[in-house]
Amino acid sequence: MGTRVSNNLNLTDATIHYCESSPSGIERVEALGRTVSDIDEVAGECDVVILAVPDVVLGKVSEQVVPKMKAGSVLLTLDPAAAYAGLLATQEGVLQACAHPAHPSVFLERTSAEEWADTFGGIAAPQEVVAALEGEEDASAGADDERAAAKKRVEDVIRAIYAPVIDVHWVTVKQLAQLEPTLVETTGCMIGQFLKDSMDYAINEQGIPEDAVKAIFYGHIFISLTNALRGSNPFSDACLLAMDYGRESIIREDWQKIWKDSELDSVIAKMLKIDAVKR
Repeated sequence: MGTRVSNNLNLTDATIHYCESSPSGIERVEALGRTVSDIDEVAGECDVVILAVPDVVLGKVSEQVVPKMKAGSVLLTLDPAAAYAGLLATQEGVLQACAHPAHPSVFLERTSAEEWADTFGGIAAPQEVVAALEGEEDASAGADDERAAAKKRVEDVIRAIYAPVIDVHWVTVKQLAQLEPTLVETTGCMIGQFLKDSMDYAINEQGIPEDAVKAIFYGHIFISLTNALRGSNPFSDACLLAMDYGRESIIREDWQKIWKDSELDSVIAKMLKIDAVKR
């Protein structure tokens, strides 16, 4: 992610400092023709510091960086887990923000080969972004001039690092954590992998030709999504009966428990490899 966001920042007229600590990371940055700066020397100069590091080390890295940041600056992370868990270091006058890419929508009207090839976003296919600013219990409420200015500055950076961006949606830190992991990973990514598992079973265990499986499954995945999420076409009566059987056989009756605060705390603690979130 550090390479992804810095590639886009490099296209702006902003002054950018690239910081790395590992020898392999330094080598990758320098291979791109960029100079590696010492974080201890440049952190205090920056209006926005982006921590593009794994979630499990965000707390430790923030402890090194935040005390050196200037008043009015913003610490920007790319995933809400550590912020929600209370692991990020704090400093008077330093705001914390988080911005996570939505990735190009399955319903995006792509018009070029480059857009079709950009499944992640940040290159050619437009995407949306969901962001949060710490301390906002209601992201739609007004803010004082200082916070509003910081929010605008962060949004400018967000639109640069994830470009091309359609829109930035502001929510609370908790709401962003509910979206990722609960909605996106616990639900969406799990179902995506389950689709692959079911397809592999049809091919490897039932012996159905792979080309036939992929042909019928890929097309039906799309029509199922557009029917369910957009109401493009009604499911047939027979299909609805099969869907009921599938829900009864595969989905647990208490699936909505994943939206409980205690479950969110539990899964984030597992993701961050900590005993519990700080609340």
